[in-house]
Amino acid sequence: MVLHTKLEEELHDVAGIDYDRVTIKRNPSVPVLYEEALLHEEGTVISSAGALVSYSGKKTGRSPKDKRIVDEPDSSGNIWWGPVNTKMSERVFMVNHERAVDYLNTHKRLYVFDGFAGWDKKYRIKIRVVASRAYHILFMRNMLIRPTNEELENFGTPDFTIFNAGEFPANRYTTGMTSSTSVAINFKRREMVILGTEYAGEMKKGIFTVMHYLMPAKFGVLSLHSSANEGEDGDVTVFFGLSGTGKTTLSADPARHLIGDDEHCWSDDGIFNIEGGCYAKCIDLSGEKEPAIFNAIRFGSVLENVALDPESRFVDYSDDSLTENTRCAYPIDFIPNAKIPCVGTHPSNIILLTCDAFGVLPPVSKLTSGQAMYHFISGYTTKVPGTEDGIVEPTATFSACFGAPFLVLHPQKYATMLAEKMAKHKANAWLINTGWVGGKAGVAKRCPLKYTRAILDSIHSGELANAEYEPFEVFNIDIPKKVSGVPDEFLNPRKAWQGSQEEFSKSLNKVARMFQENFKTYEDEASTETLDASPFIVM
Repeated sequence: MVLHTKLEEELHDVAGIDYDRVTIKRNPSVPVLYEEALLHEEGTVISSAGALVSYSGKKTGRSPKDKRIVDEPDSSGNIWWGPVNTKMSERVFMVNHERAVDYLNTHKRLYVFDGFAGWDKKYRIKIRVVASRAYHILFMRNMLIRPTNEELENFGTPDFTIFNAGEFPANRYTTGMTSSTSVAINFKRREMVILGTEYAGEMKKGIFTVMHYLMPAKFGVLSLHSSANEGEDGDVTVFFGLSGTGKTTLSADPARHLIGDDEHCWSDDGIFNIEGGCYAKCIDLSGEKEPAIFNAIRFGSVLENVALDPESRFVDYSDDSLTENTRCAYPIDFIPNAKIPCVGTHPSNIILLTCDAFGVLPPVSKLTSGQAMYHFISGYTTKVPGTEDGIVEPTATFSACFGAPFLVLHPQKYATMLAEKMAKHKANAWLINTGWVGGKAGVAKRCPLKYTRAILDSIHSGELANAEYEPFEVFNIDIPKKVSGVPDEFLNPRKAWQGSQEEFSKSLNKVARMFQENFKTYEDEASTETLDASPFIVM
């Protein structure tokens, strides 16, 4: 009679994993995962820097249109159903679950990683990942918080389990399926099932989606798509910003300690990082531009979908032939100035970053509570010509709470919690434009990084909290008259505008209308204080 481990019995009883046929490897070491990936996953190599280079197949990014949340009585009333959160029936979830397990059972070996989401032990949840690819397990080993030997021994039953059968497609003819890809979350069963995509980022963002529900709905803790750092005096700053706004660069300040680069929670005790690692973009990466990230790419890191020289194994970070979304996942302690454990006190400053390519928003403005909620829900930035095919003029982009694809509750719920915590802990909120001032992209120059850094230094020193301000039209936000290290005329977009004043007014009103149009989606549940912060167009 074959004796089975407690893990094998649990996976057999709960999920139907065939423990008599499948060898299950739990929390393998990094060298073992390298060996397994190199032996069994075609195309996997080691880069010259020592990172594992893996490929995710056809899917090189997330598939938001294929994400589903199970419609079940316990959670359904809280969920913000609509374009972000699409319903799946419990029956269809079980069809996909069965399909995933059947596929996993065809493998001779499966890998399991047990780890944690959330550095605050009061709120952390136990995550189990079951996958057929060693690459996926090494990825999640880097992205989750790694347990000590004692914690692993006493891990017990996980709070949430991912079954990653991404190599195998979903059945397109199953009710509700729109493609052969399915990423489904079931809060009742506390499970996530992945079919039809091998992109590892689905697991990372799946757990973030889970935290975006559990933390606010069950624990009263605010979940945030943000980075965070800490000064020498213990002051914490939280950064929000979409791609291209400078969030990663600005939060990786050598004079401050990095708490985390992407996902955080704000509890009654302060800020804590959800993750145990970082997932950095690699396109055009260099040691000169991003030394901390560049040097974190070494043995233990996972490089995704990069091109490299077949002989030297040197990675060409400028090569986007496979995808522009080349990535690297590495443990956060690979960053020299990371703060371990990744927790901090209540934030003193909340930074909302935007890259305004129309050139009408000020480089920095101080926000009221209502304005902070409005701009947090709006999540505004712009795409500029040259960044994507077909973009010939600046194009506005809005993403609620700076992370719409991962929201589970209505954006106003997160915004209200943010405003309440800001008020309780006397945090200041700032809107910083890292984009263009003086004219639109192609006409004027982008705000120099040295000016943005000078603005942040003035915020951190307390200079801007005590500065003299003047009102800025239409958006009704306050802009400082002086900032150390920044020319006075640069601070007011109208004064800095290189064209006619009529042209500036026209551009400003155009951007304001975009905000108003976008916000119609959220008006039904938005608070009066939030709605009052909407831009007011003067004709």
